[in-house]
Amino acid sequence: MKSRKFLWVIILAIMVSLWIDLPKLPLEQTVPLTKIKLSELFNKFPLKLGLDLQGGTELVLLADVSKIDNSQKDSALEAARQVIEKRVNLYGVSESVVQSSKLGEQRRILVELPGVSDASKAGELVGKTAQLEFREMPATLSAEASASGLPAIFFAQPTGLTGADLKKAEVTFSGAKGNQSGPQVSLEFTADGAKKFADLTKRNIGKPLPIFLDDQPIQAPVVQTEILGGSAVITGNYTVEEAKSLSIQLNAGALPVPVSVIEQRLIGASLGNESINRSIFAGIIGLSLVIIYMAAYYGFYGLIADAALIIYSLFVLAIFKTGLFLLPPITLTLAGIAGFILSIGMAVDANILIFERMKEERRAGNSPRTSLELGFKRAWSSIRDSNISSLMTAAILYFFGTGLIRGFALTLAIGVLVSMFTAITITRTLLRLMIRK
Repeated sequence: MKSRKFLWVIILAIMVSLWIDLPKLPLEQTVPLTKIKLSELFNKFPLKLGLDLQGGTELVLLADVSKIDNSQKDSALEAARQVIEKRVNLYGVSESVVQSSKLGEQRRILVELPGVSDASKAGELVGKTAQLEFREMPATLSAEASASGLPAIFFAQPTGLTGADLKKAEVTFSGAKGNQSGPQVSLEFTADGAKKFADLTKRNIGKPLPIFLDDQPIQAPVVQTEILGGSAVITGNYTVEEAKSLSIQLNAGALPVPVSVIEQRLIGASLGNESINRSIFAGIIGLSLVIIYMAAYYGFYGLIADAALIIYSLFVLAIFKTGLFLLPPITLTLAGIAGFILSIGMAVDANILIFERMKEERRAGNSPRTSLELGFKRAWSSIRDSNISSLMTAAILYFFGTGLIRGFALTLAIGVLVSMFTAITITRTLLRLMIRK
């Protein structure tokens, strides 16, 4: 009875994995089968690809730490890296790489943005300081200011209300009444910022209230009444992308040190669709060879292991695509694909240990059912120890490695965990049912 319950759970998991892995049918476009790319077939939940597979933007930023004490330079660089990483995450770039480095006395930050094709826009997003400040106009301009010929707005005085008082910024749309219905940036202040804003608007009724971003005036709305509640709106002739970029910069905060883009490159996919197809083909070949070997060497038991291996591949691919609501979808790099192909061979290790122990029990004169149970029980300690050592290695590579190494470690760890599940649960359940019959 217990085996039958497990069987229904396995069947349900297989159906979910097939729904995730297989493409939508019929295909939306009529394309000859010979011209369909393998990487485009499985597009219901498309795989997320890293910089080396889909291309993107690479930026090298130079952090100016010349005015910071030597003992604080490294911490300032790390703080800048964290702010930039937050901006990149808010921008929605998956599997980005943001890491700091030292080259002599220089402090640099390397940013890799898979799928981002506009290098200049990316540089503006991660490199701007985005210091928001509300200022107020002086009662009268000094003679020197009047003689300068500059617009009066440039002589507005600081009020102490800055981006540090900002709780959040988001893109909204106006147009309930007027003709304009463009995007705008809605601001919500903290409790302390709301009090400052209320006092500021109260004493400036009927006057312009300049808003500066990075010491540049962006708006000078006229205060009609005292504004309570801690909310404000920055309007202008923004596009949706401009408004989104502004809100990201404000949410992420100002950089602790000035940074400048010293190198920006638009990187094409170094492997491209042809190499992706080759990688998929290599995975199919590897899986097929393992299936043939297991069936030829272990016979009936090998066929059971092959079924579990196919199920294993379905499960792993589904996890890569969706994370199964436990993780974000896995972004595959070339090293990640290598880790997956390697895990296919490792996936049958547990089955081989179990089958060899079952052979020993059969030679000792035990029945098939007893040999099955004893084989699983006595092989478990070896399976557990070997997989734990593999997981420890993957953990070390993930936490101490960077970029491609982390991708390899993550796919390898997922493969090891799923292989343990398929060997201990699926293979045992199928063997119990077959031996019983």
